[in-house]
Amino acid sequence: MSIDSALHIRTPGGSYPVLVEPGVLVQLPAALQELGLQGKLWLICDAAVEQLYAQPLVEQLAIAGRKVELFAIPSGESSKDLSVAMQIYSWMIAGAVERRDTVIALGGGVAGDLAGFVAATILRGIAFIQLPTTLLAMVDSAIGGKTGVNHALGKNLIGAFHQPRLVLSDTDTLASLPPRELRSGWAEVIKHGVIRDAGLFEALESAGGHAFAGNFAAIIRRAAKVKVDIVNVDERETGERMLLNYGHTLGHAIEAAAGYGELLHGEAIAIGMHLEACMAEQLGMVDSAFVARQKALLQAYGLPTVRSASISTEHILTLTLRDKKVASGKVRWVLPTGVGSAVVRNDVAEAIVREVLGMAHNLS
Repeated sequence: MSIDSALHIRTPGGSYPVLVEPGVLVQLPAALQELGLQGKLWLICDAAVEQLYAQPLVEQLAIAGRKVELFAIPSGESSKDLSVAMQIYSWMIAGAVERRDTVIALGGGVAGDLAGFVAATILRGIAFIQLPTTLLAMVDSAIGGKTGVNHALGKNLIGAFHQPRLVLSDTDTLASLPPRELRSGWAEVIKHGVIRDAGLFEALESAGGHAFAGNFAAIIRRAAKVKVDIVNVDERETGERMLLNYGHTLGHAIEAAAGYGELLHGEAIAIGMHLEACMAEQLGMVDSAFVARQKALLQAYGLPTVRSASISTEHILTLTLRDKKVASGKVRWVLPTGVGSAVVRNDVAEAIVREVLGMAHNLS
């Protein structure tokens, strides 16, 4: 396996390469050999990629002499549930899973989070590999070891940190991604520009909503590097890694309030980013020009910035208090201070949040 161009995670929980290249999936058999992973492979995939990528991958691994079992989960956020995890546990236990085996996730963030959670918990933890096939997963969810499932009262409330042994992001797989899913992924790319990389933000602006028409892999790799660099200094989200939650506090609440599946994750995060930028403006942290600039970029990539009026402000506020970042009953907000920088605040008055939520569904 060639790792000359790889990004590298180096944390107490594990060190591994993150490869972002076209055609990189073909390196998987050699990578398994190099990593010394010799047991059975448990491939968990999204049903949407089963025929496109999972079946050919199983054949490729079989040719390399590897034993592979395949489990396809239904597409969509509803699969990120303990009931689905239980089905996978039963499948693996009935198939005589051993501690030397490896779970492989193939698909988007749902498949990665769910499969990672299973890998973290079955037999008290076995090896795990991420093969993301969505833009959102490539730049965010497949990197950093967060795994988990949703609860009816909130997103990602049940989970574990479990670092993968390898992340292979084959950008060729994005050619088959539905347009809405691709647009959803741009939310996380834009978020990385806002919180850490002004040059990335400017490159996305220059592309005018058509970053995929240029050096797609380079843009994705640059966005992934933001996540890698932050995880390397804060694996367990005790400090700087919280910045990655920009847009997520209100975004997760809106996603849950709308009903999982109504909004794609990136769509909800885009709305959350706009609302949280409005909060920062109210606090004097950014000016209206920043809010307008970020909003224009989100919209250029086909992302929403308006929440549905049918979701009550009270419901959203209730859900924010269940956010994982709440400490001593206070919501810790990630708010921008400009393009390329953000901070964590726990002193935002509820009145400001209410004001922003109250006007949000009237803004276009």
